Amino acid sequence: MLFASIVAIIVSLALIIMVLKEPTIKIKGREVTTFWIFPLLGAITLLIFNAVPLNYVLNSFQSNANMNPIKILVLFLSISLLSISLDELGFFKYLANAALKRFNKNQFSLFFVLYGLIAVLTMFTSNDIIILTFTPFICHFAKNAKINPIPYLVMEFIVANTYSMTFSIGNPTNIYLSQSFNISFLEYFKIMALPSLFAGITSLFVILLLFKNDLRAPINASYDLDIKIKNKKMMVINLVHLIVTTILLVISNYIHIEMWLICLISASSLTIFLTISSIIHKDNSLLKNTYKHLPYNLIPFVLSMFIIVLALDYTGASQYVASFINNFCNTKASTTITYLIVSTLSDNLINNIPMSVFFSSILSSGGTYQMSAIYATIAGSNIGAYLTPIGALAGIMWMSLLKKQNVQYRFIDFVKYGSIIVPFVLLATFLGLFIAI
Repeated sequence: MLFASIVAIIVSLALIIMVLKEPTIKIKGREVTTFWIFPLLGAITLLIFNAVPLNYVLNSFQSNANMNPIKILVLFLSISLLSISLDELGFFKYLANAALKRFNKNQFSLFFVLYGLIAVLTMFTSNDIIILTFTPFICHFAKNAKINPIPYLVMEFIVANTYSMTFSIGNPTNIYLSQSFNISFLEYFKIMALPSLFAGITSLFVILLLFKNDLRAPINASYDLDIKIKNKKMMVINLVHLIVTTILLVISNYIHIEMWLICLISASSLTIFLTISSIIHKDNSLLKNTYKHLPYNLIPFVLSMFIIVLALDYTGASQYVASFINNFCNTKASTTITYLIVSTLSDNLINNIPMSVFFSSILSSGGTYQMSAIYATIAGSNIGAYLTPIGALAGIMWMSLLKKQNVQYRFIDFVKYGSIIVPFVLLATFLGLFIAI
């Protein structure tokens, strides 16, 4: 147990340092993030020294259970493909541009429109895609209109990491934890809809109070960027795939088809249409760019962290942590608030994906209020992203984008606003979970 725990701690510390330094390497002129390297080295070390038997790991990877990491990665990458292809078609940029052009006379009206647009799109796609798409447009508009971009950027980041709780496909952590405990798409939504709504409304009011003076300033210029959909027929086909996939995920429990298989079939079908389109138009850039921008770095990251957690579970470390946490969980209320706070803070020690992998083992210990603990951990895996950039990969990407856009937003600024918003959102989420479960 000691050796596996030491390796896990070293990997966590290395991960924090690498996230803070945002290291990248160039391969054939393309920048590649390296946050997954230390987890991979840690997993290899554990296997070499037999801290976790290779057969034990292979059996877990071949398991028919929903928590099989291969299935979870297939599910997330397939959903990502549906969203990324829409982004490559210019769909999200078109919507953002339309909102900015229509409501660019008053900051409050623009703020609320963008809030609603980001919230809805996040629920049906993913927080990462929305952040990558909307951030450059907000920066461009704010510069052109001579207004402070920070209120909109903070709102965008908080909203994307709040409404990502609504559906199980909104965040890799939602997918991992819900699949680990056989929670269906519809069952998940029934529970998480209310806390997501409570958290979203609460965060909105807090952000408005923080930036009300900035939002009162007039907009001094018009927005002149013109965005067009690159391929309208392909956009319609893509949207149909996304809508049908969402519907099938809702009823997956009734038609007895696993969620990862539904998403894989949908992604495969869309790939066929993208291929046909590239042949007809003699241009494979859409297909090429869609696959190029898939989050492949999550594959070694998730698999490595899964092996590390298997080692901790195999040696009894996760059971020890579970026993300690459960000392504070005597009622539904105490269980919910304990797991909500602990998971939120843990995000910012080891990032929300490793936290979710580790907590899946902790939560397996069961208990009278296990479902409260599971949903509270899912909520914490999303809310934890507010607190520091370490909390989620979305935070790392967002801070990097702001640097490229020459927006001054320091680590301390991230922590300052996150520390103000998180307590209120945690309370609102707790109330929503307590009512819903």
